Amino acid sequence: MGKLFVTRTLQAIFTLWVVSVVVFFSARITGTPDLALLPPDALPADREAFKKAYGLDKPPIVQYGRWLYRALQGDLGKGIQHKIPVLDLIAPRLLNSLKLAAVGLAMAVCLAVPLGVIAAVKRGEFWDRIAMAIGLGGQALPSFWLALMLVMIFSVRLKWLPATGSGTWQHYILPGFTLGWFITAGATRLVRSSMLEVLDTEFVKLARSKGVAEAMVVWKHALRNALIPVVTFIGFMFGVVIASSITTETVFVWPGIGRLVFEALLARDFPVIQGIVLIWSGIIIFLNLLVDLAYGVLDPRIRS
Repeated sequence: MGKLFVTRTLQAIFTLWVVSVVVFFSARITGTPDLALLPPDALPADREAFKKAYGLDKPPIVQYGRWLYRALQGDLGKGIQHKIPVLDLIAPRLLNSLKLAAVGLAMAVCLAVPLGVIAAVKRGEFWDRIAMAIGLGGQALPSFWLALMLVMIFSVRLKWLPATGSGTWQHYILPGFTLGWFITAGATRLVRSSMLEVLDTEFVKLARSKGVAEAMVVWKHALRNALIPVVTFIGFMFGVVIASSITTETVFVWPGIGRLVFEALLARDFPVIQGIVLIWSGIIIFLNLLVDLAYGVLDPRIRS
């Protein structure tokens, strides 16, 4: 386990470095921030002064070296648009996105796991068809359409839940469900297929032949082994949900990192874009590391 941890950590560091290189240089392909932040009739001298003030007059490789040196010291620079440190700008937005993603993930797990298990046990019956319908609907419905429908039904017509903003637990329900719906669809199908495979294994047949209660066989022995691919999916999707929350956060006016990256892209705010992508990548890589270590907990054969 220790060797695995060290290897994965070194791989994570290398991956983050590759991401930093790709993001740094690809962001500059679209042009410089002066094209977005300065008026179209700005004088060439004003544009040059703007670039010099933010170190954009240097060759890209020099800019990257300076940025990487500061990043290793925990300094991601200052935002060009907001003119405050990138970490101070990202931190509160990231916290809001993490909380929303956690709510969406919790909703997805609470729905997908029992529904997938029941669908596998009742294969071909009513609950199996319900699970397949949810799986199909979750993959087919665009998140922005689902978000608008939820707002129209539960906020505009029924007036049960707030449509925008944050602050109370009620504000988490609609955007959390919107984020979690896509995960619910994939996780339900994955739990069902994994359970069907495990229920046909010899150790499950042996447990049943020994007279172990069916509920114990299904919910303890079979589910524990069936959760290994599901843990991989959930761990990976947590980072993906944070990275793909732009639409949901825009519809519900949620003050998260999704809206921030959208604003930064429009302004070509390089330091903010680089900081967000680097932090996103770090979160996803860290979650994948936790998933690898969780394998050993769920399946003792992987520890050896």
